[in-house]
Amino acid sequence: MRGAKSAKWVAMAGVVALAATACGGGGGSNDNANREIDPNGIVTYANGEPQNPLQPANTMEAYGSVVIEAVFAGLVDYTDDGGISMTNAESVTPDKANKVWTVKLKKGWKFHNGEEVTAKSYVDAWNWAANVKNNQVNSSWFADIEGYADVHPEKGAPKKDAMSGLKIVDDHTFTITLTTGIPYFNYKLAYPVFSPLPSGFFKDPEGYGEKPVGNGPYKFKSWEHKKSIQLVRNDDYQGPDKAKNGGINLKAYTSDTAAYNDLVSNNVDSMPIVPNSELANYKQDLGDRAIEQDYAAINTINPAFYTKQWKDIDVKVLQGLSMAIDRDTINKTVFYGTRESATGWVAKGVLGYQAGACGEYCKYDPKRAKELIEEGGGVPGNKISIQYNADQPHKDWVIAVCNSIKKATGVECEGDAKTDFQADLETRDAKKVKSFYRSGWVLDYPFNGNFLRDLYSTGVAGNKGDFSDKKFDELVKKADAAATTEESAKLYQEAEKELQNSFPGIPLWYNRTISGHSENVKNMKFGQDGDPIFTEVEVYKK
Repeated sequence: MRGAKSAKWVAMAGVVALAATACGGGGGSNDNANREIDPNGIVTYANGEPQNPLQPANTMEAYGSVVIEAVFAGLVDYTDDGGISMTNAESVTPDKANKVWTVKLKKGWKFHNGEEVTAKSYVDAWNWAANVKNNQVNSSWFADIEGYADVHPEKGAPKKDAMSGLKIVDDHTFTITLTTGIPYFNYKLAYPVFSPLPSGFFKDPEGYGEKPVGNGPYKFKSWEHKKSIQLVRNDDYQGPDKAKNGGINLKAYTSDTAAYNDLVSNNVDSMPIVPNSELANYKQDLGDRAIEQDYAAINTINPAFYTKQWKDIDVKVLQGLSMAIDRDTINKTVFYGTRESATGWVAKGVLGYQAGACGEYCKYDPKRAKELIEEGGGVPGNKISIQYNADQPHKDWVIAVCNSIKKATGVECEGDAKTDFQADLETRDAKKVKSFYRSGWVLDYPFNGNFLRDLYSTGVAGNKGDFSDKKFDELVKKADAAATTEESAKLYQEAEKELQNSFPGIPLWYNRTISGHSENVKNMKFGQDGDPIFTEVEVYKK
């Protein structure tokens, strides 16, 4: 299983499996060989405060996603080798045109309150999430379905309360009719936005956002805001990934250094990523408890195209800024070689990844960088800023990127720190980014279109910088109209190369999971999305 989250961000030939290179991360030390396992033990994880109420369609960030994916289970999931696996679905089958998809559910599934999960649970949830009046951040994920425009018009109130493309056949069968055939639509269904909801949710969405009722391997217990979220094992869970522990304590940290110190001292069982300041020493500190794994994610810095600075900018300026960044040196000096310089806009390890899609513009060339910026008319104000969240290890690399740009081109550059991830995201959502913003995208499903269409198509939920390019949108439509998933991936490769001519974001590097686990647990592993696979973790008796 991919673990807790996509988004972040699975049997298809051609998918590149991610290679796990955990330094003892899958087990524990020899001292633990004779320790007993406590099946009711609680796993503690260094998390943060979710941005929004805990609703599947209202969660697009990591802190909330780990909760949603533990509490809810969807129709399908993807495996570490890139194959699709059935979770709540018995089958998901397209017609010959990939336009009408028939979903059959497994029987016997229940929500945590005892209510049966039916076709209606999915159809009602999707219609509610897509409806513009409910203001869900991920509503655009339903735009492929016929009738979306009726419930989510560009302006004004919805014309209808339900999408015409969703039809209930019986209690355990429903059909999805798309506006056009999409061969990889079953991949998209792995994203938690497509989760079902119990009937009580629609009477009190706000209350259920504070106390979610799902159908997943863990049940919600409590949420003490900005302190912790408590989940407990769902003993009635019908899925393949039953929890091997008693629950999860998601502790909210505002300092990655504090979380790391608690990890080393066994006061927390794991954390998302080791702080940059500790990368030189974490293997020595943690020994065989250190974890290092590849996962499908990419970091970029993206212009806010709605600002006066970038609204009508010549693309040569963005190309030049990209060429002014010495990615390899920053990787060595800031990340101690734990990152890999990006050469395109799609993360490694997904179907359709191609090296070099960015061409010469992702190669460090200070002379050419300065020339391009001058040819493009220069950076307005000769100064940029990069917005980032200060509760995670971003400050060091932001400073390094700024120094590289300034040294190569003379353009002034500074970091724009927001207190935490929540504040960072709220600034993006409010369209108040001053210049650039730090962007990191983890796969929602292992397909290159997820890093292209879902980030850079006009108007999609992930497009926080208001990027819009007609030629790119046309290439996306062409890719979605392909007959097979493999053909679609190839056409998306053409769309990715076209981004050289518009530069919606500057690729920086591909991520790796650099983490660890405490002496209190074993089998702490991370999924293809970089999140812990909580259900597999076992807790030692104290």
